[in-house]
Amino acid sequence: MFERSNVVRKMRKNKMILFSSILLAITIFCGAFANLIAPFSPYEQVLENKLKPPLSKSGDQRIHLLGTDHLGRDVLTRILYGVRLSLTIGILAVTISACFGVILGLISGYYGGVFDDVIMRMADVQLAIPLILLAILIIVVLGSSINVLILVIGFTQWMAYARVVRGETLSLREKDFITSARAIGARDLRIIVHYIFPNTLSSVIVLITLNIATVIVLEAGLSFLGLGVQPPDPSLGTMLSESKDYLNRAWWFNTFPGLTIMMIILAINLFGDGLRDVLDPRLENY
Repeated sequence: MFERSNVVRKMRKNKMILFSSILLAITIFCGAFANLIAPFSPYEQVLENKLKPPLSKSGDQRIHLLGTDHLGRDVLTRILYGVRLSLTIGILAVTISACFGVILGLISGYYGGVFDDVIMRMADVQLAIPLILLAILIIVVLGSSINVLILVIGFTQWMAYARVVRGETLSLREKDFITSARAIGARDLRIIVHYIFPNTLSSVIVLITLNIATVIVLEAGLSFLGLGVQPPDPSLGTMLSESKDYLNRAWWFNTFPGLTIMMIILAINLFGDGLRDVLDPRLENY
């Protein structure tokens, strides 16, 4: 288990974490307060303003900082609401997959035997199927909605958590402090919850951080294909899909949503990499 004060000290010294934290703070702030920051409604269509370039004015003299789309909607406004939706889907889906995967990993690693064989074979089967293909098949059967999207992504990402937690549990269950806990009569549930799980937490936190980026990319990809967030709800993937017919006429329509996705993924990955360096006890230089 890592000490909080030591972790905080290392995080303050890690430039990668500081830089990515600033980007993440800006992203989360913009998403959380999109309704206060956005200058227009994300659903407001004004066809006379369609495909206006950045810094152009609407009929009421309000400025479209990042231009408008093919339906006259403000691009900046839809990006802000799209960021909110992407972060919400990412956090909820990762929460589901982390909880499910950690529980299965603890059971598999601690008890072994049949439990281990069944859970790991389930993970192997699911890993053998391309993730995007599996998600498409499930969404086609269940229908496309935000709730279905969260559940589908959540239950197709658990394998990494299960494998990581299983590996650490296999090592931890043979340690002396676990043997001592058994000797004084501690039940399996208490040993798992109070002794094993806390010692896997650092790896799980890093995995959660990096997995959010994967989920956001997956959501954007499914929305781009028309199987994720459905119009008129603002989504970064949907915006990229809608802009593909206007690449030569309106560069801003696809450039700014694409740059937003890139910035979010870059910030999350940098933060995750820095957090891994901080929480990994084998790295003495941090």
